[in-house]
Amino acid sequence: MALLTDAVGQSLSTRPDIIGPEISKALSGLHDQIPPFPRDVAMKIIEEELGSPVEAFFCYMSKEPVAAASFGQVYRGVTLDGSNVAVKVQRPNLHHVVVRDIYILRIALGLVQKIAKRKSDPRLYADELGRGLSGELDYTLEAANASEFLEAHSSYSFIRVPKVLLHLSRKRVLTMEWMVGENPSDLISASSGDSVAHVSGYSERQQNDAKRRLIDLVNKGVEASLVQLLDTGLLHADPHPGNVRYTSSGQIGFLDFGLLCRMEKKHQYAMLASIVHIVNGDWPSLVHALTEMDIIRPGTSIQRVTMDLEYALGEVEFKDGIPDVKFSKVLGKIWSIALKYHFRMPPYYTLVLRSLASLEGLAIAADKNFKTFEAAYPYVVQKLLTDNSPATRRILHSVVLNRRKEFQWQKLSLFLKVGATRKSLRQLVAPNGEASLNCSPGGVNGAVDIANLVLRLLPSKDGVVLRRLLMTAVSRITVRSIERGYSNWDGASLIRMMISKEAIFFRQQLCKAIADLLYKWMLEGIIAMIQHGSQLGLRSAPNNRDLSLHSRLFSPISDYHHHQSLLRDRRLRVIFFKALDSVRRDPVLTVRFCWVSFIMFMTASALACHRIVVSLSEIYLGPVVSLPSKRVAISF
Repeated sequence: MALLTDAVGQSLSTRPDIIGPEISKALSGLHDQIPPFPRDVAMKIIEEELGSPVEAFFCYMSKEPVAAASFGQVYRGVTLDGSNVAVKVQRPNLHHVVVRDIYILRIALGLVQKIAKRKSDPRLYADELGRGLSGELDYTLEAANASEFLEAHSSYSFIRVPKVLLHLSRKRVLTMEWMVGENPSDLISASSGDSVAHVSGYSERQQNDAKRRLIDLVNKGVEASLVQLLDTGLLHADPHPGNVRYTSSGQIGFLDFGLLCRMEKKHQYAMLASIVHIVNGDWPSLVHALTEMDIIRPGTSIQRVTMDLEYALGEVEFKDGIPDVKFSKVLGKIWSIALKYHFRMPPYYTLVLRSLASLEGLAIAADKNFKTFEAAYPYVVQKLLTDNSPATRRILHSVVLNRRKEFQWQKLSLFLKVGATRKSLRQLVAPNGEASLNCSPGGVNGAVDIANLVLRLLPSKDGVVLRRLLMTAVSRITVRSIERGYSNWDGASLIRMMISKEAIFFRQQLCKAIADLLYKWMLEGIIAMIQHGSQLGLRSAPNNRDLSLHSRLFSPISDYHHHQSLLRDRRLRVIFFKALDSVRRDPVLTVRFCWVSFIMFMTASALACHRIVVSLSEIYLGPVVSLPSKRVAISF
């Protein structure tokens, strides 16, 4: 049972809920300790499967395998048309050996259950292992898995999946394109200055570059894990570092598709909810999400599980709305509770947690301060802010609405701060195709970027979730209003937020939008007057220069079209007027809102007039007059 022992050990290394985290960690080392079988045997298998000599399909085949696993080994080859490929060959006489050993294992686990008097049935693991290994024995199924994984993740440019050469693949032979990339182990060695292959040492610059590549690999690995978990629902079932590569183009490449884990949609949303509830410390909701994923067994005391989770994870500190703790520490506490209450850990749950913990271990070799939550949670926030499905809306509402279904603006603001660190969301902030802003959630610049992000997101197609949230804010009938006998819309809380001290950056960005529109309208009026020969008291430019000078007035204003869509968006106007309707019942709030609105409009008018004077003076007076910069600080 030597081969099955290795396979079982590798498989059990991803099931700490069965064997415990310490043994799981030890068994993970089996991935790199599989001896190869002779080359002539491998070549004979290729000939038998393809029906012709190896030379009829390949002009080159490496003498030694580049990798060996429990059930097969990989050679590097070159096809007759010059393509570099990886040829995976199955070990000889494998099928009947695996079937026999699985049967023996099932009997042994049944005896273990009786002797240890365990509540869980370990024979189910033998059944699960048998189903998985039967798939690995047929490389045509692995070829189908690889093609399915490639198709599911083809829209994610940072994920690289090799293509299968179906005409050179059979039941015991699998041929895929060769993936050129760095092994995480080599990156770790290079970042620490250890020798790799024939390289005896590294300069400080090479070490720093290796650290940068390793951190980039880990960040993309974390995002790839979340994409598989929350978007595609198709998980790579063997996520150890040996099956990952970092390409020269900065992509993360995946190898070995013998097993894939497929998730139901309801489990994807439950997993998303569990991540959010851990971050927000909502332990009852976390237990509910675990129940939705069939993790907590029927009859388990929900109250005791909730109390233990709160005791184990309640001490976690937060930084900018993200847990400031190592993921491995949180994972260890989750495992201890899982073992205590005999949780049923689904394969996808274990795979994702193991993958994220493994990636964090790689990153720490280059950056001791790396936090998996810091890399992962912004993706979760983006998912909640841009996915308009009912399930994600319920999760988001559970965070930003309190038990009385009233908005918690501070939590929404915190969500936006975290979301602003996502590159794909920051691209909305960068005007006119410029590079995305490198903003951080803290500080004045971060607050300005977040305000700009919100104003850009609201009228966009990706802003439907945020618009729904605002509509909820202005259309929610509060419990207190019902007790008073009238429908007092909760939109007043939105107005209070807009005129609060914390919202000054939002008002500044809105003021800038109004100033842009006023400036554009003033320019159009002035140009119309000039074209009709109106006398403005300015020196006329020579006819030869007239068109070129006036074209400068017509030059596009940064963000003009975006600001125009923001202020003219019918959906946002409906939200705004609903909020105004609630303000009329509060005279003090009405006066405050009118005063702030008046100051904003006057400030925008002054800014627009200043820009008009500067623009016209620069065109007609040239360098004769030195005027201050067009950038004017807005403060009110």
